[in-house]
Amino acid sequence: MYKLLSLTLIFFALYGLRDASSSEHPVLTMATTTSTDNTGLLDYLVTRFRSDTGIELRWVAVGTGKALMLGRNCDVDVLMVHDPEAEEEFMKRGFGFERKPFMYNEFVLIGPRNDPAGIRGMSVNEAMKAIAKWGAIFVSRGDESGTHKREMSLWRAAGLSVPGREPWYIETGQGMRNTIQIAEELGAYTLADRGTYVQYEADNHGNPPLVVLVDGGSTLRNQYSVIVVNPRRCKDVQLGLALRFMRWLLSSDTQRLIAGYKILGNQLFIPNAREGE
Repeated sequence: MYKLLSLTLIFFALYGLRDASSSEHPVLTMATTTSTDNTGLLDYLVTRFRSDTGIELRWVAVGTGKALMLGRNCDVDVLMVHDPEAEEEFMKRGFGFERKPFMYNEFVLIGPRNDPAGIRGMSVNEAMKAIAKWGAIFVSRGDESGTHKREMSLWRAAGLSVPGREPWYIETGQGMRNTIQIAEELGAYTLADRGTYVQYEADNHGNPPLVVLVDGGSTLRNQYSVIVVNPRRCKDVQLGLALRFMRWLLSSDTQRLIAGYKILGNQLFIPNAREGE
């Protein structure tokens, strides 16, 4: 039921994205992850993008898996996603015209302050093992998003099978913010991106019921990329607008804008378009 509802909402959102007749500006359509939307980053950037280029950006926020599907189905012009392995497969299969990393943050393991599995300060592998050993409630997005894919990789990296029918493992099939809310209600653990967690912390006036218990290290790095959908696969893709948006994201001015976006004094995303050049 929830999957049917979410697909219905995506359909109507995309209908609105593609209906550009009422706009005075050229319209670029994008599928993006829930984290860039939930954190307010896109609202922060979109006005500046329109001012700089005269292009109106319209987006639908879904998990990375659904965003890539929308790209494969030719429903959008550009993607903003965070699952490097799936993105590389998308490009390899010819669905993407160009892909560029442009910012990152990190994933964090969060849970109740009383920390029933005692994972505070552990390595990620130790924490996943402890949660499974004690059967502590863990709430998963379960939606094929970039966050869900990383969570599954963390179970495997810890030498464990990805939980399935275990009574302590709950899949929401929802976005990050709703998943955090469900974890809060259950007094459970979950994996979140740092940006959405900071927004959740701000919503709770700096004193949230769920706190960061495990963070840091390359294993939890959360890289975001922008992908232009391939016009050879999708004849209606607005290649010029999409490439202009990509160049704008990678520009020094926009990279500084991303670095300057903060909540409660915390920087949510670290620009890295120039990394590796």
